[in-house]
Amino acid sequence: MAKAKLTAGRIEKFHCPEDKKQSFLWCDETPGLGVRATTGSDRKRYIFQTKVNGKSMRVTIGDVSMWSIAKAQAEARRLQVLIDQGNDPRQVEADKKAAAEAKSAALRLEQATQSLTVAEAWESYIAERSAATKDGKPEWGERHKAHLAYFVQAGGNKRTRGRRPNEPEITRPGLLVPFMAMRLVDVDAEVVSAWLHKEASTAPTNTAKAFSVLRAFLTWCAKKDEYRAAVNLDACRADQVKKKVPGPKTKKNDSLRRAQVKPWFDAVRRIGNPVISAYLQALLLTGARRNELATLRWHNVDFQWKSLTIRDKVEGERTIPLTPYVEHLISPLPRRNEFVFSSPTAASGRLEEPRNPHNKALRIAALPALSLHGLRRSFGTLAEWVEVPTGIVAQLMGHKPSAIAEKHYIQRELDLLYLWHVKIEAWILEQAGIEFIAEKPGLQVVRNT
Repeated sequence: MAKAKLTAGRIEKFHCPEDKKQSFLWCDETPGLGVRATTGSDRKRYIFQTKVNGKSMRVTIGDVSMWSIAKAQAEARRLQVLIDQGNDPRQVEADKKAAAEAKSAALRLEQATQSLTVAEAWESYIAERSAATKDGKPEWGERHKAHLAYFVQAGGNKRTRGRRPNEPEITRPGLLVPFMAMRLVDVDAEVVSAWLHKEASTAPTNTAKAFSVLRAFLTWCAKKDEYRAAVNLDACRADQVKKKVPGPKTKKNDSLRRAQVKPWFDAVRRIGNPVISAYLQALLLTGARRNELATLRWHNVDFQWKSLTIRDKVEGERTIPLTPYVEHLISPLPRRNEFVFSSPTAASGRLEEPRNPHNKALRIAALPALSLHGLRRSFGTLAEWVEVPTGIVAQLMGHKPSAIAEKHYIQRELDLLYLWHVKIEAWILEQAGIEFIAEKPGLQVVRNT
């Protein structure tokens, strides 16, 4: 290849012959440096050409109008130094570009992270977790999603049902609402501690539940690339925070004593609404959580094999025995829709708020206040009179196993649960003064004459 000293005049006069697609003017001072011209174009570019690992390599330095000869020569020498060091200039440039893009992306992410609000991350959290499944079933039930929505509700709506004594007519904002407008990066231990100090004094139980929800949300954020940088991991873990979380409190005397069983049944059985009456009695006799039973559907009732499959907030669902008296309670209920304890007025189609009829029945029976959850406590308490094994009661009520043997080795069949559950039911009915003889299924012997 012919070489010449590169000058401004020589470069100006250099053109590509019409019979060629491109032509090169090579520098005799700097090896590998040249000027390339192409047919039909007035643009000329400095290029650098050499061999890397035995293969030809050509890179474009830049337009001759933008680069001086001296700068182009310096760039060519720099590229040669890289090659002499065992580097491919193209890869070096690609790495440099990638690093710059990564730095730029990180900067953009940091800027976005700094402005990200809790509400924006919360929306993504709810969407992803609501769609999550395990063993083909949703990980979150409708009740759990409603529970989370309760903590972030705006409030300000007029209460239409189930108002407790001294409760305002207008709904209050959810306990987690103060966090929603904040930047996620600003939610630290000091903020959470101040929030706990304020809320725990007026609503300790709900505050403890809301704190648990907040902690789960921040833990989820810490696992996400787009939110990790904004999360303060100590926001819910710091000692100053843990000390202010209200401990679980059980209502004192929130269960029926043995002597109170009879007046309770007498009053509840006189409730005019048969659905509510049956529901309250079934709550006591099954030990189920109020919403587990309220959402029971007809297709989850197996009258043949005497079982109820109910939604379990711990395990997803559990199957318990359909005892004789509970079967007697639900069999005649109206089948308006899919729900066993249906309601013709509730938007959901099921029983929503039986507290008022229950409280009225308590007053008629001259009994002290008793919550619906207290009926669940009553089942566990009264079962001790029958000397039922603790594991049996825990399994019926849907409590997590508390011992290694219970968790890993003992798997009780429904028949065994039924045996003990019937004993519990019979004893409670005996205390209530209810004479009930269940119809015995099966074949009857007929004497031939």
